[in-house]
Amino acid sequence: MRLVIFVPTLNERQIAWVAKQVATYIERQRKTFQQRAASLRANQLAAMQPFFSATTLDSAKVLVLTGKRVNNPPFYGELIKWGFEAVSLPNFSLMAAITFVDTVVSHEAFTDRLLFHELVHVVQYEKLGLEGFANKYVKGFLSGGSYEAIQLEMNAYELDARFAAAPAKPFSVEAQVRAWIDASKF
Repeated sequence: MRLVIFVPTLNERQIAWVAKQVATYIERQRKTFQQRAASLRANQLAAMQPFFSATTLDSAKVLVLTGKRVNNPPFYGELIKWGFEAVSLPNFSLMAAITFVDTVVSHEAFTDRLLFHELVHVVQYEKLGLEGFANKYVKGFLSGGSYEAIQLEMNAYELDARFAAAPAKPFSVEAQVRAWIDASKF
């Protein structure tokens, strides 16, 4: 059973402000970490090629942080003032990995499944753009009441489970993400 914590109702102006803050945070984090991130290794490319386009795999950069965690966004203080409980907000320092557009920052060694999940987010960014991704992420969190109920995350978890169940059975992540977009699931 998933615990859903009360999430205040925001007006359209507030939602737009939060989405802008999220997009700004993502872009700043991307710039910070991209300098140290590296291209996928040969073994990672081999595992991911049956599922992702060469464009996605060429653009993606990865970094495993050691001794440091990704900080939560600075605007969380404002959200708490608006009535959000700190425990209801996604805690970036506890996540296994976070994708900032095309730069994946991990707090642990990459497994194929973890990398796959994060590369799904790279494709989502490619299809939605940074602002579109941020907007859908915020609205998904607000409507679902939790990180787990964000449609972008649900899509990534569904696809990573499919990959984990049959890693030798290729499918196009891009086509699957496009189908979710076309069906207005995000």
